[in-house]
Amino acid sequence: MITKELTNPQSIVIIGGSDDIQKPGGKVLKNLIDNHYKGALYVVNPKAEIVQGIKCHKKADDLPQVDLAIIAIAAKYCPDTVRTLANNKQTKAFIILSAGFHEESEEGAKLEKEIVDTINSVNGSLIGPNCVGVMNSNYTGVFTTPIPKLDPKGIDFISGSGATAVFIMEAGMPKGLTFASVYSVGNSAQMGVEDILKDMDENFDPKTSSHIKLLYIESVNKPQMLLKHASSLIRKGCKIAAVKSGGSEAGSRAASSHTGALASNDVAVDVLFRKAGIVRCNGREELTTVAGIFMHPELKGNRIAIITHAGGPAVMLTDSLSHNKLEVPSIKGPKAEKLLEKLFAGSSVANPIDFLATGTAEQLGHIIDACERDFDHVDAMAVIFGSPGLFPVYDVYDVLDQKMRECKKPIYPILPSIINVKDEIEHFLAKGRVNFPDEVTFGNALAKVYHTPSPQPEKVEQPKVDTKVIRQIIDNAQNGYLAPNEQQRLLDAAGISRAGEAVAKTEQDAINAAKNLGFPVVMKVVGPVHKSDVGGVVLNVKDADSVAKEFNRMIKIKDTTAILIQPMLSGVELFIGAKREDNFGHMVLCGLGGIFIEVLKDISAGLAPIQKQEAHYMIQNLKGYKILQGVRGQEPVNEDQFAEMISRVSALVLAAPEIFEMDLNPLLGKSDRVVAVDARIRIEK
Repeated sequence: MITKELTNPQSIVIIGGSDDIQKPGGKVLKNLIDNHYKGALYVVNPKAEIVQGIKCHKKADDLPQVDLAIIAIAAKYCPDTVRTLANNKQTKAFIILSAGFHEESEEGAKLEKEIVDTINSVNGSLIGPNCVGVMNSNYTGVFTTPIPKLDPKGIDFISGSGATAVFIMEAGMPKGLTFASVYSVGNSAQMGVEDILKDMDENFDPKTSSHIKLLYIESVNKPQMLLKHASSLIRKGCKIAAVKSGGSEAGSRAASSHTGALASNDVAVDVLFRKAGIVRCNGREELTTVAGIFMHPELKGNRIAIITHAGGPAVMLTDSLSHNKLEVPSIKGPKAEKLLEKLFAGSSVANPIDFLATGTAEQLGHIIDACERDFDHVDAMAVIFGSPGLFPVYDVYDVLDQKMRECKKPIYPILPSIINVKDEIEHFLAKGRVNFPDEVTFGNALAKVYHTPSPQPEKVEQPKVDTKVIRQIIDNAQNGYLAPNEQQRLLDAAGISRAGEAVAKTEQDAINAAKNLGFPVVMKVVGPVHKSDVGGVVLNVKDADSVAKEFNRMIKIKDTTAILIQPMLSGVELFIGAKREDNFGHMVLCGLGGIFIEVLKDISAGLAPIQKQEAHYMIQNLKGYKILQGVRGQEPVNEDQFAEMISRVSALVLAAPEIFEMDLNPLLGKSDRVVAVDARIRIEK
């Protein structure tokens, strides 16, 4: 819980404050003084009388009541200090800058727990320990620099790393970003990134709260909380972007199924962010660029006009947009010719609109007006304007600012001359604008923002499944893979279409099953994980003699307990899988099946619950989607049935969370049906 004493303290004490501004206790005090904190300011230091002009108390017992304590002393002294402040001084907010807690040792973890228990007992707030602090427009409780412009309408920024928070601010401030609040959560002993976002959601005021949130996350500890409150904030009109680091793994974890190998924790983060509507970024520059895009009107379409006085950057931006499925449409016709008449000879309006190095502020105004009023197939404008340093460009940037205020279509300023026209850019940023100094970084970021889907609805509709039968099967199952007959019952209870099949343990059973199902049939070993690798799959078996021969061969394959008989079906091989992933719940994956899942690894993933609309999104984002649509006269796959089956797998794992891994591979898809022909379902209770 974030208390009012944390966000707007009327009094602050620095425990461990000093005159040495190269130490955290000294620097945080200096930052508070230099940035004109308006409340009462106290210092505790047993070795000093006055610190930075402020009368010093020898110990916490000597203090009056105080709202917020910022603590910068050795870890071993923190629990007693916190206890004194919480119990005797009515302190309800704590920022512990000190390190030496659970990140360092078991003993440190005990100290940390003791502190949290004390603060919880008085319904207080704790940020840290092992953090750089908190700042907002009320106070600058950090021991770092730079201090950004603090504005309630700026960006809310929550970081799991203090140093990274500094570097992200340093990347954003030159672009013109301002901040409403900055939280460095450190060890997240009481509150982590998710908890602070939760508080922002629960106390959101559309008139006074920031509408832009940036997150730097090293570990998603509470994914369901993050999903709930991020999606809620976005539905309220906010925009959220995040960097989640630590996505790679040194070496691959051994997995017994295709799903297990493909469904990594980082994939879970991807699908969580997508489900919430969070724009996932790969680094500081991209994160701060996305934040700048958030500060512009929403991009309603994917058609961009590039307005430039320099050819090279326009070409690079065109490439970036085109590679990311944004269009740079051709501009021509009578209105284009009329615009061309207002420009110098040699200019081009084809798009990119190049008005040459000699282009003027007046000409820029004409171009923007035409894109706003005359060219309906343009949804936004990117204006590239730098300078070789020959003359000032204040007038150009003033026109740009004016047009950004007047136009309904977004106008993105790409001002690359950060040295030559440094003063002019500062003049432009002082008007509340942002700059995108690199056109390719901008193009990639704009595409990410545009292609990030809206958050999931609050209530996700799932197909009805026979929960009673599903629970009966699961409750009676042992850990490990379900037997084929139990898998069949489970799929039937979930409403998942499957091929007819029979399990044979004798030669005669195999012959009888094949005759009942109808020739030709497929024969598969029951037991080995990867059937094809051990010669355990035979297709197109056409008569009883062949059934007998193959049965007697296959039953001798190592680990084989029986032979599965199915009718020989045809269609495009598809794949659906599910995997329980730590605290995230179940991931559901889809893609092309059979050997393609191993070779191409072309998958889409979602987090259960998944409704059909999201399932269609997953299918349509496969690289092999055109194969499913039917190419060169091939029969297409029934996409609606494929999406229905993805949604039914989602409903199944929600009804049976004990399912640890599940593969339907392959399914066979045609224009009139999608049928599962092989399944593996592993239970872990």
